[in-house]
Amino acid sequence: MSSIFSKIIAGEIPSYKIYEDDKVLAFLDINPEVKGHTLVVPKVEVDKIYDLSEEDWVALWAAVKKISAHMEEITGRRTLYKVIGTDVPHAHVHLMPYDETWEHGKTLSLTEDEFNAIREKLAM
Repeated sequence: MSSIFSKIIAGEIPSYKIYEDDKVLAFLDINPEVKGHTLVVPKVEVDKIYDLSEEDWVALWAAVKKISAHMEEITGRRTLYKVIGTDVPHAHVHLMPYDETWEHGKTLSLTEDEFNAIREKLAM
């Protein structure tokens, strides 16, 4: 069975996409811990990040680097990385603009307009 991320990659589930190349897709987390919380996902469905092929591992981390530098430039905030590995059985990296009020695991409720405004700001 495909993961929710594979369904997003296939276009079966809509997302607030901010970056895409041939190996990686990045989109806003719909349960963000901070505004701009982004998921960077390899297009190949692999449960554990360390099980990615070398090529996909390099592509994922190259995208993380590119997106986080862009995020920091746009927001003026340092970018936090999280790799949890248990929430969705599809390798991914969380990127979050640092917010001193951030509480791990606490999520924000954003409107569609807020998501679209953030996507427009962060889109590459």
